[in-house]
Amino acid sequence: MFEIFKSMLKEEWRMHSNLFGNNGFSLFPVFIFLFTFFVSMVLPVFSEIFTYAQIALGMHYLFLLLGGMVGAFGLMGREFMNRRFGQASLIAYSARTLPVSERLIFANFLIKDIVYYFVLYVLPFIAGFALAVAFIPAGNFHFPVILLLLLTLSLSFMIGLSLVFFLSTIYAYSGKLLTWSLLAGCVFLLFISGNLDSRIFYSLPSLSLFLLPSKSCFLLSSGLIIIPSALSLLFLKVDFPQARKSFSNSFSRLCKEFGSYRYAAFVAKDFLDLKRSEGGLGKLIFSFLLPAALIWMLLSALGKVLPALNILILFSLVLGVLSSSMYNWLTEYDIFSSYAFFPLKVSDMIRSKLNSYLFLNLVPLILLILLILKKDPAFLLPALLLFLSMSFYMVSILIYLTGLSPSINLYNGRTFAVYTLSVMPLLLVNIILSMFGPYYVLVNFLLVPLSLYLLGQSFRKWDRIESPRF
Repeated sequence: MFEIFKSMLKEEWRMHSNLFGNNGFSLFPVFIFLFTFFVSMVLPVFSEIFTYAQIALGMHYLFLLLGGMVGAFGLMGREFMNRRFGQASLIAYSARTLPVSERLIFANFLIKDIVYYFVLYVLPFIAGFALAVAFIPAGNFHFPVILLLLLTLSLSFMIGLSLVFFLSTIYAYSGKLLTWSLLAGCVFLLFISGNLDSRIFYSLPSLSLFLLPSKSCFLLSSGLIIIPSALSLLFLKVDFPQARKSFSNSFSRLCKEFGSYRYAAFVAKDFLDLKRSEGGLGKLIFSFLLPAALIWMLLSALGKVLPALNILILFSLVLGVLSSSMYNWLTEYDIFSSYAFFPLKVSDMIRSKLNSYLFLNLVPLILLILLILKKDPAFLLPALLLFLSMSFYMVSILIYLTGLSPSINLYNGRTFAVYTLSVMPLLLVNIILSMFGPYYVLVNFLLVPLSLYLLGQSFRKWDRIESPRF
């Protein structure tokens, strides 16, 4: 078993270093360490605004979401490998050729994910936080508490990973059942959860263990990791023969639906690719609606504690940031070499993806309108303008830095550092402006000409770097 585990760790590192570059990827945990250190240096300021428990709550839910993102590999990992590396596959999908059981392989896969991403995410975060606490007065955050935080953040991370691993097992049996169940859950969280007592968020066992250490909280946290993982392994379903799929020819019909403008065919292809890929439109729920619903819950709780925060404006801001992830979906399985024999440039492909992105943005736009109309229609105009300007800026930065490969290039430590420094100050300024009044955020209109300039530079940059020369 240990040999399989070691081989999987090597495989994970080699896959990432091939995708992102050895040096660039190795800088990623270094960046997390430095970013956490510098943010933690202003902890005394945050302590004046937020309580000790609220700061802990934000940390633990952040790592819960990180665990979920890592666990989501089970939904799309095999397809990603096949599309990027041809018929290459992971050890996890090679049980037929190995003299070991599928359950043993996937148990190693789960443990490998926990260890690998603990070193990649959790450890650099804690190290940066601990170093900052050594230099500043941090109230209740002293060395024994840092050790406890290392344990509880790790538990939060593993809870998220194991729960999504379990959801992936359900998806293997009935994708439609899981998709509709999650969609119903997201709608409930977004439109009904505003009346929930904010104390319910502190019931996360790993967070409760940090705030009030007890044996029962530790056992409950462990149960939320062990039970879903055990059920996933017990009901593991691996279909080795690739399922034969057939689709009716709907390309021409879909092109007509989009009209006769220049990028209609590209947009139609993007939507068909999204629909027919692993997970299909379920990606919209896993990667967008579910995180949006959880963030809305947290903002609703925060708004009850800090009434100065305008949660509708803040949610519009967060939604604009989240929406940029949809550009990743559109480029995840598509590479320019597939179009190299057409009279196209890389900039033409980027423009087509940008058109598809604008269509997909109708989903968060409609969601935001419905939510604001239900909560407080007076904030509709500033919230919509903030969302649109932020979404446009985020995707412009993403295109400028990563081109047609955001899922790959963004894991480069240097690129991710520039991306973060381009976004974080803007987010902090908007949070502060929202406290003075909703219409102050209209200053974000200044982002529109900047975004247009970045896009123009992006087209020239990626044509120069990636377009073939004959």
